[in-house]
Amino acid sequence: MPAIRSVATGTSKRPFIVGVMGGAQADEAAMRTAYRLGELIAGRGWVLLNGGRNAGVMDASARGAAEHGGLTIGILPDATPDQASAYVRVPICTGMGSARNSINVLSSDVVVACPGGAGTLSEIALALKHGKSVITIGYDARPCFGNDDYAHRLFEAASAEEAVAIIEKRFSLTEEESIRLG
Repeated sequence: MPAIRSVATGTSKRPFIVGVMGGAQADEAAMRTAYRLGELIAGRGWVLLNGGRNAGVMDASARGAAEHGGLTIGILPDATPDQASAYVRVPICTGMGSARNSINVLSSDVVVACPGGAGTLSEIALALKHGKSVITIGYDARPCFGNDDYAHRLFEAASAEEAVAIIEKRFSLTEEESIRLG
Protein backbone atom coordinates (compact mmCIF):
# COMPACT_ATOMS: atom_id res chain seq x y z
CA MET A 1 0.00 0.00 0.00
CA PRO A 2 1.35 3.48 -0.82
CA ALA A 3 2.13 6.00 1.89
CA ILE A 4 -1.03 7.61 3.22
CA ARG A 5 -0.72 11.40 3.17
CA SER A 6 -1.84 13.14 6.31
CA VAL A 7 -2.93 16.51 7.58
CA ALA A 8 -2.25 17.94 11.00
CA THR A 9 -5.32 18.08 13.24
CA GLY A 10 -4.31 19.61 16.52
CA THR A 11 -1.57 17.47 18.01
CA SER A 12 -2.08 14.44 15.78
CA LYS A 13 -2.03 13.57 12.11
CA ARG A 14 -4.74 11.79 10.19
CA PRO A 15 -5.08 10.78 6.55
CA PHE A 16 -6.05 13.44 4.00
CA ILE A 17 -9.53 12.50 2.76
CA VAL A 18 -10.82 13.40 -0.69
CA GLY A 19 -14.56 13.04 -1.11
CA VAL A 20 -15.51 12.04 -4.64
CA MET A 21 -19.17 12.68 -5.36
CA GLY A 22 -21.12 11.89 -8.51
CA GLY A 23 -24.05 10.10 -9.98
CA ALA A 24 -24.96 6.43 -9.92
CA GLN A 25 -25.98 6.95 -13.55
CA ALA A 26 -22.90 8.17 -15.42
CA ASP A 27 -21.76 8.16 -19.03
CA GLU A 28 -18.49 6.58 -20.18
CA ALA A 29 -16.58 9.87 -20.10
CA ALA A 30 -17.59 10.52 -16.48
CA MET A 31 -16.66 6.95 -15.56
CA ARG A 32 -13.20 7.29 -17.13
CA THR A 33 -12.66 10.59 -15.33
CA ALA A 34 -13.80 9.09 -12.00
CA TYR A 35 -11.49 6.10 -12.46
CA ARG A 36 -8.54 8.38 -13.25
CA LEU A 37 -9.38 10.57 -10.25
CA GLY A 38 -9.32 7.51 -7.99
CA GLU A 39 -6.00 6.46 -9.48
CA LEU A 40 -4.48 9.90 -8.87
CA ILE A 41 -5.84 10.07 -5.30
CA ALA A 42 -4.29 6.68 -4.51
CA GLY A 43 -1.02 7.71 -6.14
CA ARG A 44 -0.81 10.72 -3.81
CA GLY A 45 -1.43 8.56 -0.76
CA TRP A 46 -4.77 10.22 -0.01
CA VAL A 47 -7.87 8.36 1.13
CA LEU A 48 -10.86 8.26 -1.24
CA LEU A 49 -14.30 8.59 0.34
CA ASN A 50 -17.48 8.31 -1.70
CA GLY A 51 -21.10 7.13 -1.58
CA GLY A 52 -19.90 3.54 -1.67
CA ARG A 53 -22.38 2.04 -4.12
CA ASN A 54 -21.61 -0.36 -6.94
CA ALA A 55 -22.72 2.05 -9.66
CA GLY A 56 -21.55 5.02 -11.67
CA VAL A 57 -18.97 7.48 -10.37
CA MET A 58 -18.88 5.78 -6.96
CA ASP A 59 -17.83 2.41 -8.35
CA ALA A 60 -15.46 3.85 -10.96
CA SER A 61 -13.60 6.13 -8.54
CA ALA A 62 -13.29 3.37 -5.93
CA ARG A 63 -12.01 0.96 -8.60
CA GLY A 64 -9.40 3.49 -9.76
CA ALA A 65 -8.12 3.97 -6.21
CA ALA A 66 -8.29 0.31 -5.19
CA GLU A 67 -6.51 -0.94 -8.30
CA HIS A 68 -3.65 1.45 -7.52
CA GLY A 69 -3.26 0.52 -3.86
CA GLY A 70 -5.41 3.24 -2.33
CA LEU A 71 -7.67 3.13 0.70
CA THR A 72 -11.37 3.52 -0.14
CA ILE A 73 -14.22 4.34 2.23
CA GLY A 74 -17.85 4.11 1.15
CA ILE A 75 -20.63 5.85 3.06
CA LEU A 76 -23.62 3.72 2.06
CA PRO A 77 -27.22 4.90 2.22
CA ASP A 78 -28.41 1.43 3.21
CA ALA A 79 -28.34 -0.54 6.47
CA THR A 80 -26.47 -3.42 4.78
CA PRO A 81 -23.45 -3.57 2.45
CA ASP A 82 -25.42 -5.44 -0.25
CA GLN A 83 -25.12 -2.57 -2.75
CA ALA A 84 -21.49 -1.71 -1.89
CA SER A 85 -18.86 -1.49 -4.59
CA ALA A 86 -16.46 -4.43 -4.55
CA TYR A 87 -13.69 -1.80 -4.58
CA VAL A 88 -14.72 -0.15 -1.29
CA ARG A 89 -12.37 -1.40 1.40
CA VAL A 90 -14.23 0.21 4.32
CA PRO A 91 -18.02 0.15 3.81
CA ILE A 92 -19.93 2.22 6.34
CA CYS A 93 -23.62 1.32 6.41
CA THR A 94 -25.78 4.21 7.59
CA GLY A 95 -29.40 3.25 6.91
CA MET A 96 -29.88 6.99 6.36
CA GLY A 97 -30.68 7.19 2.66
CA SER A 98 -29.73 10.56 1.19
CA ALA A 99 -29.09 11.98 4.65
CA ARG A 100 -25.74 10.18 4.42
CA ASN A 101 -24.66 13.00 2.08
CA SER A 102 -23.88 15.05 5.19
CA ILE A 103 -21.49 12.36 6.39
CA ASN A 104 -19.87 12.25 2.95
CA VAL A 105 -18.98 15.92 2.89
CA LEU A 106 -18.30 16.50 6.57
CA SER A 107 -15.84 13.60 6.63
CA SER A 108 -13.94 14.93 3.59
CA ASP A 109 -11.16 17.51 3.62
CA VAL A 110 -12.10 18.53 0.09
CA VAL A 111 -14.93 17.48 -2.22
CA VAL A 112 -14.51 16.70 -5.92
CA ALA A 113 -17.84 16.54 -7.73
CA CYS A 114 -18.15 14.62 -10.97
CA PRO A 115 -21.35 14.81 -13.04
CA GLY A 116 -24.40 13.65 -11.17
CA GLY A 117 -27.91 14.59 -10.24
CA ALA A 118 -29.76 16.09 -7.31
CA GLY A 119 -27.77 14.06 -4.78
CA THR A 120 -24.48 15.42 -6.10
CA LEU A 121 -25.86 18.96 -6.07
CA SER A 122 -26.94 18.48 -2.45
CA GLU A 123 -23.42 17.34 -1.57
CA ILE A 124 -21.93 20.42 -3.25
CA ALA A 125 -24.35 22.66 -1.34
CA LEU A 126 -23.66 20.96 2.00
CA ALA A 127 -19.90 21.11 1.46
CA LEU A 128 -19.96 24.82 0.64
CA LYS A 129 -22.30 25.57 3.55
CA HIS A 130 -19.84 23.85 5.91
CA GLY A 131 -16.78 25.70 4.61
CA LYS A 132 -15.34 22.92 2.44
CA SER A 133 -13.62 23.54 -0.86
CA VAL A 134 -15.38 21.97 -3.84
CA ILE A 135 -13.92 21.19 -7.25
CA THR A 136 -16.27 20.25 -10.06
CA ILE A 137 -15.12 18.24 -13.05
CA GLY A 138 -17.05 18.37 -16.29
CA TYR A 139 -19.55 21.06 -15.45
CA ASP A 140 -19.80 24.54 -13.98
CA ALA A 141 -21.73 24.78 -10.70
CA ARG A 142 -21.04 28.48 -10.26
CA PRO A 143 -24.44 29.57 -11.62
CA CYS A 144 -26.01 27.71 -8.68
CA PHE A 145 -23.43 28.46 -6.00
CA GLY A 146 -21.13 31.16 -7.33
CA ASN A 147 -22.15 34.01 -5.04
CA ASP A 148 -19.58 35.94 -3.01
CA ASP A 149 -19.97 33.66 0.02
CA TYR A 150 -18.86 30.57 -1.89
CA ALA A 151 -16.86 31.76 -4.92
CA HIS A 152 -13.50 31.48 -3.14
CA ARG A 153 -14.13 27.79 -2.34
CA LEU A 154 -15.73 26.64 -5.59
CA PHE A 155 -13.39 25.60 -8.41
CA GLU A 156 -13.91 24.12 -11.85
CA ALA A 157 -11.50 21.60 -13.39
CA ALA A 158 -11.43 20.21 -16.91
CA SER A 159 -9.82 16.90 -15.89
CA ALA A 160 -8.91 14.67 -12.98
CA GLU A 161 -5.32 15.89 -13.26
CA GLU A 162 -6.40 19.52 -12.96
CA ALA A 163 -8.61 18.72 -9.96
CA VAL A 164 -5.68 17.08 -8.17
CA ALA A 165 -3.43 20.04 -9.02
CA ILE A 166 -6.01 22.38 -7.45
CA ILE A 167 -6.09 20.23 -4.30
CA GLU A 168 -2.29 20.21 -4.04
CA LYS A 169 -2.10 23.98 -4.46
CA ARG A 170 -5.07 24.80 -2.21
CA PHE A 171 -3.85 22.57 0.62
CA SER A 172 -0.09 22.98 0.07
CA LEU A 173 0.45 19.25 0.47
CA THR A 174 4.05 18.10 0.56
CA GLU A 175 5.89 14.80 0.89
CA GLU A 176 6.85 15.71 4.47
CA GLU A 177 3.20 15.30 5.43
CA SER A 178 3.20 11.60 4.52
CA ILE A 179 2.63 8.80 7.02
CA ARG A 180 2.09 5.07 6.59
CA LEU A 181 -0.87 3.13 7.83
CA GLY A 182 0.37 0.53 10.27
